[in-house]
Parts: sequence; structure tokens; C-alpha cells
Amino acid sequence: MRIWLVNRPDTVIGAYWPIKGEFDPLPALHRWKEDGELLDEPQLRRIGLPVVNKQHKTLTFHAWYPGCPMEEDAYGIPKPKDTELIVPTLLFVPCVGYAAGGYRLGYGGGFYDRTLATLQPKPFTVGLGFTNGFLEEFEPESWDAPLDAILNDNGVVWPV
Repeated sequence: MRIWLVNRPDTVIGAYWPIKGEFDPLPALHRWKEDGELLDEPQLRRIGLPVVNKQHKTLTFHAWYPGCPMEEDAYGIPKPKDTELIVPTLLFVPCVGYAAGGYRLGYGGGFYDRTLATLQPKPFTVGLGFTNGFLEEFEPESWDAPLDAILNDNGVVWPV
């Protein structure tokens, strides 16, 4: 993931707080943010984590940094407390499983599907999972939107 990020022009990345053994993107993103500061880039690199809008069952992204104040959301997942709203140009999405064509399997809440259907401008979406999460037989539902790329612990798996 860190190597993949090197050539990306993005300065605002949305990610997630890993739960239930999901791939943890936060250490690599923290390093990515620090690298940008060392390079003295004109635009600060920023990381956002999702905050659930329970009424609409969608996500917004709020600034996160190591040590930032956190609180649990209605689902018991840590979220940034009282940080500003940000709009990511690159969005890392957790994959419990993933399939050819850029399709992902999550925990079934549909939060990412609903969010990606309405988020403007649409970010470049990247699923993060583990090698053993590949699903050879997967039928996407009508609402499933394919991701732009999928990375696992061995590197890029979609597009091939």
C-alpha cells in the first residue's frame, strides 16, 4: 500500500478504522502524511475517517491524525471527535472479501454503497483486503458498484 501511494497525486485520503481483523491502513497512511511533511509539499496531506449519518445510513469523512480525540459511534466503532469535514479524492474501503471486476464484500450494512452513489466529486476507490479474501464465485447485487482498484497484502489485484 505504501509503495502504491508513492505515485498518487492525492492529498486528501479517506480511510476507515479497522474492525474484526480488517486490513489496517492507518500506519501506512500516517507514514504517507509524514512523508508529505518531510517533502515540504505546498498542500498538506490529510486523512479522514468515516462518521456514520444514522438517519441516511451514509458516511461523511472527518479529519484524523494519530492522537486525535476519538469517540465511539452508534455501532461501537471509533470516529474522530469534533474534527472538520473533509472530502477525499482517494478512498480506501475495507474488503471482507473481493472478486474480479473490482467488487467487494463488506459486512452488509450498505454504508459504502450508499455513500459512493452520492459522493461528489466521486473519489478514486480502492478496496483493501487480504489474499485469502478473494472470492472466485461472487455475484454482485444490482446496487454493488465496482471499485477502481483492489490491493491486498501481496499488492494490486484489480485491475490486473
